[in-house]
Amino acid sequence: MAVHHLTAARAAASTPATTAAAPVTAAGAALATARIALGAVFLWAFADKTFGLGYSTADGRAWIDGASPTKGFLSHVAAGPLRETFHSMAGQAWADWMFMLGLLGLGLALVGGVGLRIAAGGGTVLLTLMWAAEWPPARHLADGGASGSTNPLLDYHVVYALLFIALAATGAGRTWGLARRWAALPVVRDHAWLR
Repeated sequence: MAVHHLTAARAAASTPATTAAAPVTAAGAALATARIALGAVFLWAFADKTFGLGYSTADGRAWIDGASPTKGFLSHVAAGPLRETFHSMAGQAWADWMFMLGLLGLGLALVGGVGLRIAAGGGTVLLTLMWAAEWPPARHLADGGASGSTNPLLDYHVVYALLFIALAATGAGRTWGLARRWAALPVVRDHAWLR
């Protein structure tokens, strides 16, 4: 009898009523716009590094051409306590794959509005590592030159990480995203951290 009630409750929870769209509020639209824009930033970085679209990655220097998406950035880290660590990671296949899959996964999660809790965690880790590679607290680089840092703590990496957290905390995938359908999946319903 108890199993029947549990099964009925799960079936009721996945009915279309729970996946129906709620009215869009101004706050919901603003958060959804920020979510999609941040996702587009990550998807663009993935596409440019994969195909060499001529922006930060020149034609012929793309991942599909055999170039490493991490080598240029990590081999030129010029400040901070993790400088040598980043240099040793530059161009490593595992670092390339993790970085590129991270860009793609984060971009898709944000644009789709699904898995925002995982995306917030993964995005914050990625952005923290990128912040550490640029090391904004440094006034001078290892060669003695000026670092060009404009703020010793806050830069776009920190702002993006905070935005990731805010988007996950507010459930921003419910507006213009697939979060309601995603949350209705049995595995996601049973494991809230997948939302």
